[in-house]
Amino acid sequence: MSSVALALSDGAVVAKRNLIKIKRVPEVLIWTTMSPIMFVLLFAYVFGSNIPVPGVSYREFLMGGIFVQTVIFGSTFTGAGLAEDMTKGIIDRFRSLPMARSAVLVGRTASDIFYNATSITLMSLTGLVVGWRIRTGLIEGIGGFLLLLLFAYAFSWVMAYVGLKVSSVEVVNNASFMFIMPLTFISNAFVPGPLPGPLQTFAEWNPVSAVAQAAREAFGNTGTVPEPTVWSLDNPVAYTLIWIGIILAIFIPLSVRQYNKAANR
Repeated sequence: MSSVALALSDGAVVAKRNLIKIKRVPEVLIWTTMSPIMFVLLFAYVFGSNIPVPGVSYREFLMGGIFVQTVIFGSTFTGAGLAEDMTKGIIDRFRSLPMARSAVLVGRTASDIFYNATSITLMSLTGLVVGWRIRTGLIEGIGGFLLLLLFAYAFSWVMAYVGLKVSSVEVVNNASFMFIMPLTFISNAFVPGPLPGPLQTFAEWNPVSAVAQAAREAFGNTGTVPEPTVWSLDNPVAYTLIWIGIILAIFIPLSVRQYNKAANR
């Protein structure tokens, strides 16, 4: 069996182990999915009537940004899970088994797709309650959800590296919050813009803005907002895929290398 096939096979076993953990600690899944529901309700009812968006209700415009914010925050679950395994010595147990070194990371990131898919599903149901609708076809809608999950999977490798680097659940949560909050708020996730000065330029080329724009286009929630004048937002799907490729190309090798260093300590 090739090394890639071995890593995937062993990774599937690790992913199964992480999913079985949900049965034993269901509170983790419950509280993970409660947060996005709270964000939808909070933004919809607190800001829904105060932020005008041309040609579409703010609640529909909002959902694309909330989806992106949720999957990015969901990726912190990857880092926290790896940091917890490090502190509890589970990584050392994995080292003693005849398995591929990358299998732990492959399984961790793969299993967390389930968490993100669950969050997106519950958010979609909550969005339907507050007035959000998919106004395109079935294929476009599915494509929007798949792009969100693919971006979430790529970002989970970033947090996997962070989780292995700091080896503390508390530090992972604090560090991710300090990084993710400006990344999501200096974007078009919650307001169509414009932002003042250089913040607008950052928001236009921020990958979060591209994913949110791609999701809105896929769901038909763009309204009559003026067409973007920058390439990144005029071609949001292509720009998002470029960022996904860059993130995976950088952080998969970095995470595997950091795992080997952490395991050898």
